Amino acid sequence: MKTSVELKQLYENELKPQLESMENMRKYIKRWRNLAIVAAVMAYGGFKYLTYWSNIAIGIIFLIAAIFCAIKALIRYTKYRAEFKEEVVRKVIQLINPEYSYKPTAHIDSFTFTRSGLFPHKFDRCTGDDMITGSIENVPFKFSELKIEQKKETRDSDGNKTTEWSTLFRGIFFYAEFNKNIENSTFILPQSDKKVTNLLGKEKSKSKYYGEMVKLENPVFEQLFSVYGSSQQEARYVITPVMMEAIVNLYNHYKLKMYFSFKADSVYCAIPFNKNLFEPKIGKNGIQYEDIEEMYMLFGLIETLIKEMNLNTRIWTKEFKQTTL
Repeated sequence: MKTSVELKQLYENELKPQLESMENMRKYIKRWRNLAIVAAVMAYGGFKYLTYWSNIAIGIIFLIAAIFCAIKALIRYTKYRAEFKEEVVRKVIQLINPEYSYKPTAHIDSFTFTRSGLFPHKFDRCTGDDMITGSIENVPFKFSELKIEQKKETRDSDGNKTTEWSTLFRGIFFYAEFNKNIENSTFILPQSDKKVTNLLGKEKSKSKYYGEMVKLENPVFEQLFSVYGSSQQEARYVITPVMMEAIVNLYNHYKLKMYFSFKADSVYCAIPFNKNLFEPKIGKNGIQYEDIEEMYMLFGLIETLIKEMNLNTRIWTKEFKQTTL
């Protein structure tokens, strides 16, 4: 990864001028968006508080105006967003490594998410974007933003159906492939997550989803994470003292919840977020250097993850089978 000085230079010399050239478009979108909001509020007031037909007609007019303004804003935002991805996000990624492949509209597929075993609930919708693929020290990887949702349908006494969507996961999802096929599954789960606590149930020493609890010799690590697996021996081999220390360092540096699973020939990592990470802002000040810095940090997190956890070492070679026989 490049230094913060190089990132600052990229921002001042390339990104800032590009963002300034897009400023009129941002203001245009913001203006039409605000008009749509005002018109929608007026339409709501017209329908709810006015009773005469003439006044209700005013509400209909405001509703049409709100739809018109929203469409104007959306059309321009689609163009603005595409330009932002190409001219800003792509350049930040190229600064990290010009050989990485970036696909703004692609995302990790639902099969890969399911295969990780990290979130065993059934889901109905998988969406995402900003997929990056590449290789770090001969370790191929892929990650993207991902949103996993579950659909719930209910009917009232009159038979009217209501559909609600609940989010099971939203954030960055990452996986890397290795030369080794792991025979069993191992999971590293954050201690503080209520979803994990609900899945584990009262008997935390064993889970039908994750296997048996694995005790490791790192009290700091075990204060932050729980380890489960279908093989105690393999879990202890996979999660080395160096890896535990690296994960603790990552947590202390980024202060992010992290889920890991080691299955078959892959390692998976899920990092929850409650916001869109690599999207343009339409607010008052637009994109500032701090936003670019955060973006760079999140992209760089994956590179740090692989290097710090030493994922390209003998754990993932065919030596494992020989040493465990």
